Amino acid sequence: MADTYALLTETLERLAHATGERRDRLSDTFDAKELVQLSYETGLPVAVVVDLLNGGRAPRTSVSDRVRQRLVFLRETRRREDGGRYTYAELGEIAGVSRQALTAWFDTGVPNLESADLLRRHFGASAGFLTADEPEVLNEALQPKLMDAQATMGSLTPELQASPAFRRIATRARDMSDEKLEALAKWADMITERG
Repeated sequence: MADTYALLTETLERLAHATGERRDRLSDTFDAKELVQLSYETGLPVAVVVDLLNGGRAPRTSVSDRVRQRLVFLRETRRREDGGRYTYAELGEIAGVSRQALTAWFDTGVPNLESADLLRRHFGASAGFLTADEPEVLNEALQPKLMDAQATMGSLTPELQASPAFRRIATRARDMSDEKLEALAKWADMITERG
């Protein structure tokens, strides 16, 4: 069995290298909206996401506790089209079980696997969303961010790739508004002007 903390550490080191951030301050690479998005994708509280990004450890949880916590998280964070929270009866219908069976899942954290998978798929959650441990589910969610950062770095000249400060700017720039990019370009032009 793979050490999920070791796998996450490897991803975080690669992400730190690609973004130019210090490994112990990697959460600074993400703005508040991105941290909330990582929480949404993983089912982890934002504070746990930040701790893991900065090399910390998540509190130990059993699989049944994780499933229970993430079922509650799904119910709290996913909304119906009208913005309302799903009822137990509606979630049971999605999962193909009765409201009583679904309520028991929330109590025990032990769902029927096929029904839990229907629920997970309905909400577009990853395959390991309900059961993966904290470092594993975050590692999976970070893969697209890592690929984007590496693609950004790959488009830089070797001299710029060697500069952690420039990598930080390049990584953050892709999420900036057009106005901020224009201001950054003007500033860069001003400080690099010869004469």
